[in-house]
Amino acid sequence: MKVVILAGGLGTRISEESHLKPKPMVEIGEKPIMWHIMKYYSAFGFHEFIICCGYKQHVIKEWFADYYLHNSDVTFDLANNSMEVHNNYSEPWKVTLVDTGLYTMTGGRIRRIRPYVGDEPFMMTYGDGVCNVDLNALKAFHESHGKIATITTVNVAQLKGVLDIDKDNTVTSFREKDEKDNSLINGGFMVLNPGIFDYLDGDDTIFEREPMQSLAAEGELKSFYHDGFWQCMDTQREMKKLEELWQSGEAPWKIWDK
Repeated sequence: MKVVILAGGLGTRISEESHLKPKPMVEIGEKPIMWHIMKYYSAFGFHEFIICCGYKQHVIKEWFADYYLHNSDVTFDLANNSMEVHNNYSEPWKVTLVDTGLYTMTGGRIRRIRPYVGDEPFMMTYGDGVCNVDLNALKAFHESHGKIATITTVNVAQLKGVLDIDKDNTVTSFREKDEKDNSLINGGFMVLNPGIFDYLDGDDTIFEREPMQSLAAEGELKSFYHDGFWQCMDTQREMKKLEELWQSGEAPWKIWDK
């Protein structure tokens, strides 16, 4: 089963980093967060990826083109204009990088990669979040119900302020949102059947709006609840949290050996 990763957005909410590179290329432990996502899928045996590129796509393409250089020791013989790669390590990956447009919305990006997916179910996630969901269980659940889409849902404490505001725009209270709010959110890590393309009209289609609303109204959207670790990287604070987990050696998504 192929894995589609949305990696083309502008990443404006973490602009301190994304003005230099696409958000999926922002590094955790000196590796792009997209690498972490791909390593996680690969640990479950999913090795074929389709990356929906857009903003600063050349950064993503150049990183994969120079993958050996990023992950191996190298000797450059400048006199003879040659290069030798040592301890050459490669991933069991096949990666297709697709230009899905600079300003294309999420649904439009998915629509554009249809020729690369083919007539088969595929996994899809966002290029800025990690978790420890059981991907085999997710796949089995999707295959068991026969609907078009399965979405992983999570209930997590969001680092967003909750404010009460009176009629003259005065803030009367402020608190951090927590699990007690009991709101399930879209955690990505989806499985989609080819029928999903019938819900995607064009580049302006926002996948999380009309397509998902229609799927839900028609009973074609199933929830796979995940109560383990999940974390997106929208802000510097969240990036720091992921970095601290990685450096501690206790990153919940790190399930591979090397």
